[in-house]
Amino acid sequence: MRTKTLKKNKINVVTLGCSKNVYDSEVLMGQLKANGKDVAHEEDGNIVVINTCGFINNAKEESVNTILEYVKKKDEGEVDKVFVTGCLSERYKPDLVKEIPNVDEYFGTTELPGLLKALGADYKHELIGERLTTTPKNYAYLKIAEGCDRPCSFCAIPIMRGKHRSTPIEEIVIEAEKLAANGVKELILIAQDLTYYGLDLYKKRNLAELLEALVKVEGVEWIRLHYAFPTGFPLDVLDVMKREPKVCNYLDIPLQHISDDILKSMRRGTTKEKTTKLISQFREAVPEMTIRTTLIVGYPGETEAHFQELKQWVTDMRFERLGCFTYSHEENTHAYNLEDDVPEDVKVERANQIMEIQSQISWELNQNKIGQEFKVVVDRKEGNYFVGRTEFDSPDVDNEVLIDATKTYLKTGEYTTVKIIEAEDFDLYGEVVN
Repeated sequence: MRTKTLKKNKINVVTLGCSKNVYDSEVLMGQLKANGKDVAHEEDGNIVVINTCGFINNAKEESVNTILEYVKKKDEGEVDKVFVTGCLSERYKPDLVKEIPNVDEYFGTTELPGLLKALGADYKHELIGERLTTTPKNYAYLKIAEGCDRPCSFCAIPIMRGKHRSTPIEEIVIEAEKLAANGVKELILIAQDLTYYGLDLYKKRNLAELLEALVKVEGVEWIRLHYAFPTGFPLDVLDVMKREPKVCNYLDIPLQHISDDILKSMRRGTTKEKTTKLISQFREAVPEMTIRTTLIVGYPGETEAHFQELKQWVTDMRFERLGCFTYSHEENTHAYNLEDDVPEDVKVERANQIMEIQSQISWELNQNKIGQEFKVVVDRKEGNYFVGRTEFDSPDVDNEVLIDATKTYLKTGEYTTVKIIEAEDFDLYGEVVN
């Protein structure tokens, strides 16, 4: 017996995974809207498109579970069609077709025109920068390149996303202008590798020139850099950061490990000495910069000595922001040929130890902020607090500033000056300076 769907031919886009997937979903939704389709993000709809992640085991499990959940709804007549796109279906399409045949069609990461056609829409080339943003109105992700040319042993991204392809500066500027016209004030630049930007198009690393163009976009107040690679980092970016107030004193640069043995096996193209020198250069050039990094523990062959070296380095470097992940053994990567010899419980224990050290560092650095004033953007209201961020914090991953909503009224998306009155390891409490 078919149940009546809530709304006929409404397309519900479900996004899993990273900010690059968020961006891809927004582009898909922009195309659908331009075709006159009724489209929504993670709401009810009788046609479902799941944009999957296939990066590591946890993400793959979440993607598969989500597909199964919607296939069940299809079997029960709650939805009419289920389409799957993104990294998981790029990487495992033959297996998925075999294991979950009740999906209407699977599409890879580069098959947007085909997916649109299946949804009864045409791919419109003229829609540069037209997308339906799903983030709060004050910030948006801006993808400046796709794919990756790096040979990192543990990473499956080149398998799923292909070779590095930079987007021309003029197209990125058009997109930024459209976002600004819609009220976006913060651009978060993303790519698999920001460091490589421009090498394919302009035969040189061109991130600094891109930033020079973006700071001219009216209405944009902050430009934030995510996912830079340490090897070959273009140091002229630091000059722009220092000179241009719109470029946040913030850099996300995943370093993954510090032991020379592990870095070599990971094929990172750098050493402990070079990495430490690079961080020193950053801090010398822009002393107020906040550096965010991520590390992997439990990589094949990581001994207790390698781990102790990493721990000591984290203690010494005092990164403002740091995340730590356990190694995931991914088929078709170079490291898959190695024995995954660190037990899972040891991986988890090592990650916990790193995060414990970082939690203490973060608490100490936050204590220094008490009494200081910062420009803060208000992202949302939660309970009795307005929740905001400084330029040193990215959404969802970094520290937040909590402002008592019973004492002050603030608008989301607005910038205000806040004095910090109390600090914990990852939260700051502040009051508005009138």
